[in-house]
Amino acid sequence: MAFDGITIAAVTKELKETLEGGRISKIAQPEADELLLTVKTPAGQRRLCICASASLPLIYLTDENKTSPMQAPGFCMLLRKHIGSGRIISISQPKMERIIRFEIEHLDEMGDLCSKTLIVELMGKHSNIIFCDDSDRIIDSIKHISAQTSSVREVLPGRDYFIPDTMHKLDPLTVAQEDFITALRTKGGPLSKALYTSFTGISPVVAEEICYLAALESRMTAEDLSGDMLVHLYRQFSYYMEQVSLGDFSPAIYYEGREPKEFSALPLSHFSNYRREEFPSISQVIRTYYSSREALTRIRQKSADLRHVVQTALERNRKKYDLQSRQLRDTEGRDKFKVYGELINTYGYGLEPGAKQLAALNYYTNEEVTIPLDEHMTPAENAQRYFAKYNKQKRTFEALSQLIEETREDIEYLESISNALDIARAEEDLVQIKEELTQTGYIRRRSTKQKVRITSRPFHYISSDGYHIYVGKNNLQNEELTFHFASGNDWWFHAKKVPGSHVIVKSGGEELPDRTFEEAGRLAAYYSKSRGGDKVEVDYIEKKHVKKPGGGKPGFVIYHTNYSLVIDSDISGIEEVK
Repeated sequence: MAFDGITIAAVTKELKETLEGGRISKIAQPEADELLLTVKTPAGQRRLCICASASLPLIYLTDENKTSPMQAPGFCMLLRKHIGSGRIISISQPKMERIIRFEIEHLDEMGDLCSKTLIVELMGKHSNIIFCDDSDRIIDSIKHISAQTSSVREVLPGRDYFIPDTMHKLDPLTVAQEDFITALRTKGGPLSKALYTSFTGISPVVAEEICYLAALESRMTAEDLSGDMLVHLYRQFSYYMEQVSLGDFSPAIYYEGREPKEFSALPLSHFSNYRREEFPSISQVIRTYYSSREALTRIRQKSADLRHVVQTALERNRKKYDLQSRQLRDTEGRDKFKVYGELINTYGYGLEPGAKQLAALNYYTNEEVTIPLDEHMTPAENAQRYFAKYNKQKRTFEALSQLIEETREDIEYLESISNALDIARAEEDLVQIKEELTQTGYIRRRSTKQKVRITSRPFHYISSDGYHIYVGKNNLQNEELTFHFASGNDWWFHAKKVPGSHVIVKSGGEELPDRTFEEAGRLAAYYSKSRGGDKVEVDYIEKKHVKKPGGGKPGFVIYHTNYSLVIDSDISGIEEVK
């Protein structure tokens, strides 16, 4: 979720409770668009990180310190001069704007008590940190915005600070019922869009939630609704916003499997398909969410080269497979040429010299056929010509059948590598995938005597019944788990006919409970290309029945007489061992 007005309200409440009355002891500027304030409070020292990045504006309490440049930037020096030991007397949010104001009291050069305002605007690419005097005149800002950059508002020293009202939105905390209905009808378009474009601080996700709570389709328009339905929508809107007014926040992150998909300061009922994890503070939510997203982004960036290798090889093999398939289809009529040769040998004795065709009874099908002939050849030569054509296409069919099978196996193998890249969580996982691609010849090994150090280990879970479950992250781990780690009576799981991880349940010689079978099946579904599916077919069998085909690629197995189950890929509630 973007930093909407509700999230800002939750942050403001937390900062008021934590920092109000505290004294600023340190001011640092680790990045060009970031401040780190250290504040001494009665409860101890706290750090506040404020980032005005255009791509990722943030504000949150943190325990981490950051390295600052050797020479502090000018804006940082200015803040140190004025409010370096100032006391935060109030923290507020104007209406439901994505803005937080810090009123700071300090002593000037003459020892007189003065006040300044530090204004944090978290508005996407327009984010800024602005320092003003007691009359809201701008002293300086972390970003200077001139008239050439913005025709709406200049942010420069000496200019008066104001909040631009370009969208003419209403305050959702105070809007009356009549104004609410009028605003929606005036906007037109889908209800959800009308909500977030009519009221300050409402994000598209919150607009969807309000429609969901009112049991209304977000795609409907205000014109589609009766007066009573609009009144009902207003009441749900008011109930939702009342939680903001009361400060009744419940910060949480919504996960799809292990991946954070969204965060919110208030419950999101329409996210029922996701696992909800609550946190004690909105700062903790922000830190956890963005650090997790950052880790995933970093892994995706670092895996880009490997993905390129795999994708290029996949495209090449798919094109090869299509070409081979077309060539194979061209050999489907080969038996016809053999029959033609036999029929010419049987009936060709009565042909006139220079005949261009032979009409004969096909004794295999009991049907009349007309066989084209080369008028310059004898019947025997025509028969040999058809036999030669048949033999050529037969040899082509046999060769292509083998080549197509090899190409299909290459495609399946590369898709399994692609799945391994999708589930990789750390750089050490990528190291092992790269080593696998090197071993199979897709990446050329650099001449070095240093052996590649593999530290990646399979995922480890414990079922609700206490059984240990292991999940391979890539083909090398799948091979190790199945043929070196698992015992004969352990159970082996794999999503049917799709690339995915080998899942091993250590049975300890005991009969597994049904719940453990289901949880292992969910893990096999989740760590496959069918992740996210509600109905994924999973094969399972005792490990002793799983065999390695001769010359097979890493992770490839064969098995028979297996069992199957159809299950969803939701692994929330299955405990992972870190």
